Amino acid sequence: MKPEYDFDQAKRGAIIPQQGKTRITIYIDDDILEAFRQKGDTEGKGYQTMMNQALREYLDQAKPPLDEDTLRRVFQEELRAVTFVSSL
Repeated sequence: MKPEYDFDQAKRGAIIPQQGKTRITIYIDDDILEAFRQKGDTEGKGYQTMMNQALREYLDQAKPPLDEDTLRRVFQEELRAVTFVSSL
């Protein structure tokens, strides 16, 4: 390796955009961030990868929003139950 390099004629190379990821600024509590970093070090994974995984798992477990079809079905079931009980 040379002791000194001349960058006078240098040009910046093309930046390749990352597919499927977006850079954002987010505030995370210090204790949460430290826990993910420690867990990442223990498991040999990056803490950001583990945070993405935790968010995906949460979204998979989250209940879907109540849509019109579900609401209609629930109303019909409840009305049938009330009609049956009141006819006894």
